[in-house]
Amino acid sequence: MIRRPRVRLATLLAAVALLGGCVYYNGMYNTNRLAKSARKAERDGRVFEAKNLWGQVITRAESLEVRHPRSKYVDQANMLRGLALARLDQCPAAVDPLGRPSVIDRSGDLAEEAALALGNCRLELGDLALADIAFARVLDSRDPLRRRQARLHHAHILRVTGRYEEALAIIRQSSGADDRSDLLLALAGAGHTEQAFALADTLLSTSDTTFVWDSLVVELGRQDPRTASALVTRLQADPRATPEIKARRLHEDAMRLAAVDSAFSLARLEEAAAVPGHTQSGGRASLQLLLRRLHGARTLEDLAPLHDSLAVLGESEGGAATEAGVLAATMSRLRSLADSVGPGLPQGDLRLFLGAEAARDTLGAPALAAGLFRRVADDWPASPYAPKALLAVGQLDPSESEASWMRLDSLYPDSPYLALVRGQDAPGYRELEDSLAAFAGKQVVRTRPTYRANPRRPLEPAEAEPGDRPRKRRPAEEPGKRRSPDQ
Repeated sequence: MIRRPRVRLATLLAAVALLGGCVYYNGMYNTNRLAKSARKAERDGRVFEAKNLWGQVITRAESLEVRHPRSKYVDQANMLRGLALARLDQCPAAVDPLGRPSVIDRSGDLAEEAALALGNCRLELGDLALADIAFARVLDSRDPLRRRQARLHHAHILRVTGRYEEALAIIRQSSGADDRSDLLLALAGAGHTEQAFALADTLLSTSDTTFVWDSLVVELGRQDPRTASALVTRLQADPRATPEIKARRLHEDAMRLAAVDSAFSLARLEEAAAVPGHTQSGGRASLQLLLRRLHGARTLEDLAPLHDSLAVLGESEGGAATEAGVLAATMSRLRSLADSVGPGLPQGDLRLFLGAEAARDTLGAPALAAGLFRRVADDWPASPYAPKALLAVGQLDPSESEASWMRLDSLYPDSPYLALVRGQDAPGYRELEDSLAAFAGKQVVRTRPTYRANPRRPLEPAEAEPGDRPRKRRPAEEPGKRRSPDQ
């Protein structure tokens, strides 16, 4: 009578354990079934359905891990959860479950699928070495599709790290439509330029809309700007490229070539600006051309033709218009200096000094800025800002650095600016800078607005100066109708 309850208790515990195992097995079975359905939805192109199914896989797998952390199926649940996270582009979260030692040591189809997912995520996160370790686990897979994917990823990493010949050997063994970008880049990197261009010509002739040329050109440009430029020349004959695309390719090519071939870079900007149609990239190229001419300006008279071109560009549409407008307005103020900075005019030294700073910092015209700073010291030698102007001349024009220092030592030994440069105490420095800043804050150039006819709207100001408030228009009154006092 005493033993019978013990037998029943043991039987009950065994039944509960068996039932728990069955529940866990059924949960694992359903999770695998959901993953299988998600893969099929991906193959069939049902993207939204696939994402929904992968989300359910994550939920089921997490539940199994929490409820049965010591089960023999916990690694499988981890792999499925990590795989689902990777499929949903949540790589930072997928790396942990896919990269656990207990998961890495496993073999089989799911383990290889998880290794590929881990490698792709490591690649996306920029961990090339760790990505290659993950792909190495699948390089000799019995599954031809997974084996090919792993080898192409391995070849990609070899190519990115500069091992072009090794990458070429692997790509040629596993050639296909999805490795043409790496093949072309590897050929170019290995010095097989003619073969690379032959491949490019073949791809262009087939008019393959799936081939992403622009990203290829950008990556090739990082690798070899000159070869990328030659490819851009070929792409200009692509009939599918819009004027904006052609202008953008030429403008970007000019930027890449600036450090290796300034003359060709200038020619590319001219080509981009000449592309038919008012393209935004053509506008940026026009602005770059004007900035280069502005860089060589030496006198205020040199600004006149550049100002007119910038004013026209400022009235166009696109990102370059805003910057062109700012430059044109700055030029207008600088050209007006001739009437307000003559020797003897009140505070002319301050106006000229601020104009020199604008030429240096806003216009990017070092020679013009040096000349204006030099005038501050020559025309206002008693100005407290003459030493600061001489220091600026020495920085902008190294050929005058020695002469500037001789004048500083002989004429301005007690200047706070000279003391500051020498690392000494500079009493009065802060007061001078505050005074200059206060004067600059008051220099809002106001000119009488000019008007131009516009057939679509009534006469309106052609341009507003900074600080001017737009006047609120009054609505037109109807004939014979007066406004009420509250209108």
